[in-house]
Amino acid sequence: MKALITLLILLILSAINAPAQEQQPVPYTLADRDRLIKVENEISSVRNEMNSLRNEMNSLRNEMNSLRNEMNARLESIDKQFEYQQKQIDDLKTLFYWGFGIIITLIVFMLGYMIWDRRTALKPALVQAEEAKDKTINLIVALREYAKSHPDLAEILKTYGLL
Repeated sequence: MKALITLLILLILSAINAPAQEQQPVPYTLADRDRLIKVENEISSVRNEMNSLRNEMNSLRNEMNSLRNEMNARLESIDKQFEYQQKQIDDLKTLFYWGFGIIITLIVFMLGYMIWDRRTALKPALVQAEEAKDKTINLIVALREYAKSHPDLAEILKTYGLL
């Protein structure tokens, strides 16, 4: 019984598979062949167009890369110019610092020299003034002594408030 059921199942399965393995003839006409040739030609033209587009894209990529390199070179030159200008500004700052330092030093030196010169120039004048004061006091004392014996001189000295 088991063998019969197994045989029956095998027969059913082989009957189901048999139509799948059969090949039915495909009708292939001249119109189908012409269509296939047209499709192949169109696929070929599409491939050619895609290849030309790919070539154009590659050339555009190359051009973009060259432009990028050119822009980078220009930016580097601009950066160098900025660095050079910054160095010049730093040099000018240093020059101004030195210039102002020298000018301030000269002004302080000139003030010191003027004060020293005034003191040294005034010293002889003060000595002469002191000597003249001493001589004037001595002269007034001498005139007072002489005015004791001469009344007309005493009158003149009283007029000027020296007696």
